[in-house]
Amino acid sequence: MNRASVTVDGKVVGQIGRGLLILVGITRADSDEDIAYLSEKCVNLRIFPDEGDERGFERSALDVRGDILLVSQFTLYAHTRKGRRPSFTDAAPAEVAEPAFNRVIEAFRKSGLKIETGIFGAMMLVELENTGPATIVLDTGDRKLPRD
Repeated sequence: MNRASVTVDGKVVGQIGRGLLILVGITRADSDEDIAYLSEKCVNLRIFPDEGDERGFERSALDVRGDILLVSQFTLYAHTRKGRRPSFTDAAPAEVAEPAFNRVIEAFRKSGLKIETGIFGAMMLVELENTGPATIVLDTGDRKLPRD
């Protein structure tokens, strides 16, 4: 990703250059163990190319000293199977999700990378200039599944 930003009420509140835009959905079941796993996995996942090879997945955000923009996004847990209106029953309520999101921010800050954020609960305009296309979904619950 080349750049990303978050704007609230016409003011840019978070902005990064090359790195990762991470949309964070928090469920009722997420724990501090999930948060630690998420931050460690994201900063170490080899998804950046080597110099001169724009197609490879060889280097991590830590390797390239990439920036990270964290945006809280409860709509990631929308269920649309029934009816015409999405259900968000798996998403944690704000009083649980906001402190958890703050712990996510702190976990990522331990990486030493530049960390920017949106504003929890705000109506945000998120802009992204993506290199790729490359979008990866990481669900912390998947770590408990057997490897293929």
